[in-house]
Amino acid sequence: MNLASKKAALEARVAIRRAVRSWFEGQGFLEVETPARVPSPGQEVHLEAIPAGEARYLITSPEYHMKRLVAAGLPRIVQICRCWRGGERGSHHEPEFTMMEWYRAGASLAEIACDCEALVEVAARAVGHWPALDVPASRGREGRPEKLGVQAPFERLTVREALSRFAGIGLCGDESVDELRSLAARAGCNLGTAVHWDDIFFQIFLDHVEPHLGRYRPTLVFDWPLPLAALARRKPDDPVTVERFELYAGGLELANAFGELCDPVEQRARFVEEAEQRRQRGRVVYPIDEKLLAALGDMPPTCGVAMGFDRLVMLVTGAESIRDVMAFAADEV
Repeated sequence: MNLASKKAALEARVAIRRAVRSWFEGQGFLEVETPARVPSPGQEVHLEAIPAGEARYLITSPEYHMKRLVAAGLPRIVQICRCWRGGERGSHHEPEFTMMEWYRAGASLAEIACDCEALVEVAARAVGHWPALDVPASRGREGRPEKLGVQAPFERLTVREALSRFAGIGLCGDESVDELRSLAARAGCNLGTAVHWDDIFFQIFLDHVEPHLGRYRPTLVFDWPLPLAALARRKPDDPVTVERFELYAGGLELANAFGELCDPVEQRARFVEEAEQRRQRGRVVYPIDEKLLAALGDMPPTCGVAMGFDRLVMLVTGAESIRDVMAFAADEV
């Protein structure tokens, strides 16, 4: 697709960016800019940072520095910025993409979920597509185009409910690898080369759950198991589950939200464990961000979310591919 044929998509992208920025301003958010080159891009096992010289990496997310700003006394902040992830390319992925990330000190995950509902509406109205969006055949069931209703409230499920409903299995969250493998076999899941807990879980989820999420209206999936905590805090009444949701809509994984972990001791332990997992899997081990850990002790209870801005544009415009809503994809530079 050449630039001329992308004109409508790029115009829609500008309209959506303008509309969401206006919404954040109306909600009292401060828009911030944080560094794109950092010494510690994060330890999450499945994310690969791109080296940027002088012991620096391009950010996979602005999360660490935004949390430092919250800890320094900025309670409501947002950023729309470029991020980079190695080894990611496909109809929903580009190695360089745009993230929309925001944090609310003193807020609950329920409030962040309402933010997501509001922003999908804001984006859809910005391009005149409300209250139903067109889902292209490539993301529809059985290769057929569909309509997606995007009026609030969105569907809400827990991970356990989703696995029970769509995979027919019960998950506690503290299963061993062998126990999880047995659950996968019960669901008829082909694990291929998956040997680690997270890989087995995601294979079950991708095969049996994701295809059913966000089909006729967007779905928010809450309460993820502890091995997939990343930087989310544990639920006080369920310590093997963390405060996290993901938003699915029209065949897209659109957003990932955390009740943020503010305990520097537990976060350090997680970083160390993730670094060891990276080492065992032959991945680059990145330095631990000591400045983030130092800031966490001053961070108030906070919830935050990262939403793929390109995917939001894809959703409301009905684009088939992420490259259709970008001026240049990686192979066009």
